[in-house]
Amino acid sequence: MKTLPLGSTGVEVSALSLGTMQFGTRNDRETSYQMLNLYTEAGGTFLDTANGYAHWLEPWAKGGESETLLGEWLRERGNRDQWFIATKVGFDYPDAKRGLSARQIEQECDKSLKRLGIDTIDLYYAHKDDYHTPLEETMLAFDQLIQAGKVRFIGASNYFAWRLEEAHWSSQTNDWAEYCCLQQRYSYLRPGPRMTLGNHVLATEDIFDYARRRGITVLAFSAMLGGAYTRSDRALPDAYAGPDSEARLAALKAVAAEVGATPTQVVLAWMLHSDPPVLPLISASSPEVMRDNLGALDVRLSADQMERLNRAGA
Repeated sequence: MKTLPLGSTGVEVSALSLGTMQFGTRNDRETSYQMLNLYTEAGGTFLDTANGYAHWLEPWAKGGESETLLGEWLRERGNRDQWFIATKVGFDYPDAKRGLSARQIEQECDKSLKRLGIDTIDLYYAHKDDYHTPLEETMLAFDQLIQAGKVRFIGASNYFAWRLEEAHWSSQTNDWAEYCCLQQRYSYLRPGPRMTLGNHVLATEDIFDYARRRGITVLAFSAMLGGAYTRSDRALPDAYAGPDSEARLAALKAVAAEVGATPTQVVLAWMLHSDPPVLPLISASSPEVMRDNLGALDVRLSADQMERLNRAGA
């Protein structure tokens, strides 16, 4: 699989990261293993999870199910060194409060390491900004995990650009590790200007400007809008309804027809062709959907097609 640089770390990661949020809950063990194996066969090595995934999906779930399943899968295959594993801390779940205090970060890191059955987390995200904890406390805690060998790199998720800059200067001033990447909600369609998306923070133009200036990688979650681009049984979220989405969907379908791809594949390819490239998270619960996602790697978009996709909208 094609790889892309991860910020200024000097490390390259798979261009499509496998999001495993539903693994171990909505996706049972057999289905989850099947998706992992298909991703492996395509050459992918970048797994994304979180400490709380996914306690809200099933009444019996308590959080940690995704990490636990990944740990079992890795142990069965004995190939941990082939994988770049990302997990997160910051959101609450039954076994932890929300926040990024030093104590919370250290305790949750140890829990994640145990569930995953690994010695080091390759990429550890601040899953949600914490305005109640000083940034210096948060950044020092992450740096200490790196110094202890428990974490290699750190990233942020659901942050605004101004908070990223404050975190940058906190780390610069104290010679601590810095965020190398940012994972935000992002897709080809754009939500309405006054629409809210819960705890999610969108990747907006100021985020991309910041990423270019600071050399950090942007990753996208919810890139496929739950399958709404391709599946007739999946409606667009209400936040994305309106004339802007209608115009962009028309452009998307036209380009998809030109290149012989599905709309989902064009959305993922559009991200990878962007400047800077956006690294999408993919996920699936069936082989057909997984293969459709992976097929995006074979889609080539011309400069004209990219311009049409970018300019479309109301």
